[in-house]
Amino acid sequence: MLSKLDDAPDPQIRQLRQQFIGPSEVEDAIRRAIHTQLENAPLRLINTSTGRLCNRDAQINAFTESTEYKELLHSLVMHAPLQREPIKEAVAKYFSWVMLSHRWERNELLLQDIQGRDIYDLDAVGTVVKLQKFCKVARDMGHHWAWSDTCCIDQNNNVEVQQSVNTMFVWYHHSVLTIIYLSDVPPSSKSGALANSIWNTRGWTVQEFLAPKIVLFYQADWTPYLDDRSRNHKQSVVIMRELERSTGINARALVDFHPGTRDAREKLRWASNRDTTREEDIAYSLFGIFDVHLPVIYGERRQKALGRLLQEIIAHSGDISALDWVGQSSNFNSCLPAEISSYKALPCMLPSVSEHDMQVLVSRLRNNIVAVKSASKLYTLLENLSVPRFAHGRLQLPCIAFPLTEVRQSAGGDGDKCFTYEVKADGLQDLQVRTEDRLVQFSPARRTRQTFLLVRPWNRYDLGLINFADETQSVQDWPEPESPGHNEQTTRELRLIVRLGQPFGGLLLAQQWGGEYKRIASDNNIIAQVRDMTCVDNIKDIRMLEIL
Repeated sequence: MLSKLDDAPDPQIRQLRQQFIGPSEVEDAIRRAIHTQLENAPLRLINTSTGRLCNRDAQINAFTESTEYKELLHSLVMHAPLQREPIKEAVAKYFSWVMLSHRWERNELLLQDIQGRDIYDLDAVGTVVKLQKFCKVARDMGHHWAWSDTCCIDQNNNVEVQQSVNTMFVWYHHSVLTIIYLSDVPPSSKSGALANSIWNTRGWTVQEFLAPKIVLFYQADWTPYLDDRSRNHKQSVVIMRELERSTGINARALVDFHPGTRDAREKLRWASNRDTTREEDIAYSLFGIFDVHLPVIYGERRQKALGRLLQEIIAHSGDISALDWVGQSSNFNSCLPAEISSYKALPCMLPSVSEHDMQVLVSRLRNNIVAVKSASKLYTLLENLSVPRFAHGRLQLPCIAFPLTEVRQSAGGDGDKCFTYEVKADGLQDLQVRTEDRLVQFSPARRTRQTFLLVRPWNRYDLGLINFADETQSVQDWPEPESPGHNEQTTRELRLIVRLGQPFGGLLLAQQWGGEYKRIASDNNIIAQVRDMTCVDNIKDIRMLEIL
């Protein structure tokens, strides 16, 4: 009909044609909107109305047969030019999905258990009830689609499992709602029950809570937790305060989390007291939180899975905070921990120089010509150091190295399990190290052929430069303008000297036969400090070390 109007000899009829849009044009626009919407959607979803599992083609077919589609098509054909915003809104509303976060129980329904069947027709026993209730709650809220990890992923398809693990964070983030089911929280529970739920101890649930914008907690009988019937429990001060206390995750991250490798040490601490059924999942469950994409290799064991994740974090960001741990070394690399629980303790908190004291010390150094020249040379050496690199399980770590001159075992160890050593190093104050490793003892009178180093891993932050990749830094972070006669670069160099004179978290390394080093894991943070500012001036051993 419209094509005939296009060819009409009467100009008024052709002008009338411009008020209408052809169905094919509208259908193309709708298809493009659907494709955009489904880019961030799970591979399969359960239709909450029919109770059937649907792949993407089935979802699209259900839409094109729906009244929503017919009404949308009709309304757009009648009006020109083509209105894309109504298409986007209608598609987003129809294809929005609800995610489930829960603790797996015995005999969970798998994909093969529900494929081609109506879940509402299944016998309402055991975990079937959970799935039915979840879908009904989503349906009653007006949502067409629901997703549960138990039955919407083909666990026997390695390619699909790989894709799901690497994109699950995105699915939760773009969900219209995530329902968190607390099967062990009884009806009418008081505040504190959520903190004590087993859901709050599982590895995967960290990302399942942080990723979504909107979440609702449900108790065992599928009533809202604390009878809070608000639209979004992330806006509940009471619930967020309870989660903050129980998880150690700050309130801002709980409500508005952004994935990435920034603040890696803090994010690792969030997961440090979590458990997973499959040992590799303690690392895989963090892929989305750190926004990394890595192969999923079940069977590689926990240490290698965690090692690959930490390697990617350090290699991608240059952030060495992941080296701040106490416990046992990983077989993957000695600088990394064997268990994520090694991050349970708060980061090593070192005293910092107040801005007033910093200015006083810099002023003193400025009057010393030798110190100014030494500071300039040292600054240049450190500025030219490469960032940490990780490849094939080997860490290339920029360091300031202090060779050990004496190692003596002292009393206070735990017999054959743990040893305490008095350690001396060139330029450093004496310190103690507790370790399960038996070290070769030596003194100035009886040297050892094996080289030991106490190193300060180099962090470019100490240069006092602005990190333009850090969105939290702004123009206000730049130093105040220099007074006449004071060079800004010289001030930065002298401030570096002051920082290097402060206590630092060190690593104890033992040289191997091939020239590489291995970290000696310690049961306590190794806090080292130069003996005096003269030792800072004499720092010369600055290099990249290869650590196995």
